[in-house]
Order: sequence, then C-alpha cells, then structure tokens
Amino acid sequence: MKTTSYYPVIMTDDVAATAAFYQRHFCFEALFSADWYVHLQSAEDEKVTLAILDGSHETIPAGHRGRASGILLNFEVEDVDMVYDRLKHAGLPILLDIRNEDFGQRHFITADPNGVLIDVIKPIPPSAEFAAQYEASALPQ
Repeated sequence: MKTTSYYPVIMTDDVAATAAFYQRHFCFEALFSADWYVHLQSAEDEKVTLAILDGSHETIPAGHRGRASGILLNFEVEDVDMVYDRLKHAGLPILLDIRNEDFGQRHFITADPNGVLIDVIKPIPPSAEFAAQYEASALPQ
C-alpha cells in the first residue's frame, strides 16, 4: 500500500468554532468548508493538513458518532518558546508548562475547544540514556 496522504480528523459538535480555533492559533487555512466538514491546510507548509467533522454526520457509522477523545496532536515547530508565549497570551489553557524532556523535546501542552490535547514541540538533543534508544537518522541535530 502506498499512502498518498495522512491527516487527523477531529469529530466535534461545533465544526465552525473548531476550524476557527485552528485557523486563528495554528495558521491553518480552509481548503474546503461545509457546515459539516472543514479541510484545513497549514499556511506555512502545504503537507500539514487537518480536518474537522461534525461527529453526528451520517458518514460516521452510527455506533461511533460523537466527539474526539483520547487524541494528542503533535505540532513540531521551529520556535516553541515563541508559540508558547503567543498562545499563553491569547488565553489558551496551558495544561503542561513549557519544559525540556530528557527524551529529546522542548514542549508544552494546550487543548482545543473540544478538549483535544495539543503538544507543541521543538526536538532537542536527548540525554545520552535516551540517545541510545534512537535510530541514528532520527536523532535531532
């Protein structure tokens, strides 16, 4: 199987508000907009996409309709401190304060209006203990 695209789809009760959140705070633009579905693309990188879907839409099997849960979206960024300051100033909840992790991340966690967790990350060199667990080509420079 050759995958040609991959993107998360957030099921929600409020498509418009969720799409507006990602457009306002994470630089997404709408490529397709309907009252039940919005397909977003990063204004900074066309390969980064995200979709928002009405969780009660008929295309979702009846027993699986609802809201997204158990999801953590990771956004790797060039300047995590700048994004942290901007989102904190905008009043987004900071659920995990910015910090460096021995496994090779400087990051913080916030959430969207649905409670979907968003981990904003800058890869950093891991500690020697964690570096040994990485494939050499995957180590941050």
